[in-house]
Amino acid sequence: VQLQASGGGLVQAGGSLRLSCVASGRTFSIDVMGWYRQAPGKQRELVARITSDGNTNYGDSVKGRFTISRDIAKNTVYLQMDSLKPEDTAVYYCHADESWGKGTLVTVSS
Repeated sequence: VQLQASGGGLVQAGGSLRLSCVASGRTFSIDVMGWYRQAPGKQRELVARITSDGNTNYGDSVKGRFTISRDIAKNTVYLQMDSLKPEDTAVYYCHADESWGKGTLVTVSS
């Protein structure tokens, strides 16, 4: 499975961004798709993930602010990020079927 993420950028605190990740290749084998992030000097952490039947779970720090969704027909997972905070600044990685995308940088200015 190959993953291509997009949608990162620079936004002010309180703003919103939407990330997208398109999967290609052996997409029929994908059950869970998710987003992780890694800030400078920190370990990679779960942001959100979603199963093929729509079950979701979120990291504690983003609950109530971020929403993950999925279009199975388009092999795409989305991450809607609202009420962004400077501490959300990180490289965001898409993950599916033991594969990682290259990451997209999200920078939130105060």
